Amino acid sequence: MHEDMQRPGASWPVVGQAGLGAVSLVNALAVLGAAAAARLASVAPQGSHRQEHRMKSIPAAIVAVSLTAAMAAQAEPSQEDLHMVAPALERYTQETLLGGVWKRPGLSARDRSIVTLAALIARNQAAELPFYLGLALDSGVRPREISEIVTHLAFYSGWGNAVAAAAAARDIFAARGIGGDQLPAASPALLPLDETAEAQRAARVGEQFDAIAPGVVQYTTDVLFRDLWLRPDLAPRDRSLVTVGALVANGQVAQIPYHLNRAMDNGLTQSQAAEALTQLAFYAGWPNVFSALPVAKEVFEKRPR
Repeated sequence: MHEDMQRPGASWPVVGQAGLGAVSLVNALAVLGAAAAARLASVAPQGSHRQEHRMKSIPAAIVAVSLTAAMAAQAEPSQEDLHMVAPALERYTQETLLGGVWKRPGLSARDRSIVTLAALIARNQAAELPFYLGLALDSGVRPREISEIVTHLAFYSGWGNAVAAAAAARDIFAARGIGGDQLPAASPALLPLDETAEAQRAARVGEQFDAIAPGVVQYTTDVLFRDLWLRPDLAPRDRSLVTVGALVANGQVAQIPYHLNRAMDNGLTQSQAAEALTQLAFYAGWPNVFSALPVAKEVFEKRPR
């Protein structure tokens, strides 16, 4: 278990001094911008249209980058923020969540990390990602698996969410010295495909929706089920766990029966699925999980025992 989860005074979920660094960056940019403007004014001919254009562009560039840095300074709440604003939330975080839920025996810390990353990425909650990416690595999730989780969720929660997660993961990977040799290949040899099951799935989807959105049907077959789901650096069981976590986190109840059944076919047990829902109650909210519970109940009851 990650040591910060056991230490009452640990920062949560900040990694390092990102906020202070971003504020310093704003100040540094202002100084550099002023120096650049002065230098440009000294070397460009007076009255030059190019000089005028460049001089006008400098403040805009400084403002844009400074605003980005200022946003980064406010992006990651700390334990001190919780203490100053919501002491009860601080107590629940330390005692109930990190000190209780994460230590429940029904799901490993590694699996809890996978579910949590899926929920945070699916909901585009990038501020908390640095802490939980570090926790995932400490709990046994490999860098190549994190890379695959991010890639997978581009399809199941949207491209922008995955790109934001990749930016957060880049900094954590750099800080830990994780290089390209620990990441999956862009086009690896794929896992074997169950041709019969895939043909049945494709036929059902084609009959329902080919006349409505043939492009969606085509990409679903060609890219998702004949490529993405067969990438070898994330086990099918874990890929299903990521998918179910993202669906629950975003309230996509209609998609849960197929993917929860697929997850259990891929090796996820009912008790593990139930514990994943418990984890998701804290990271996706009680309403999303309670909306998923009747669907999960029906899936569990219909599966052969």
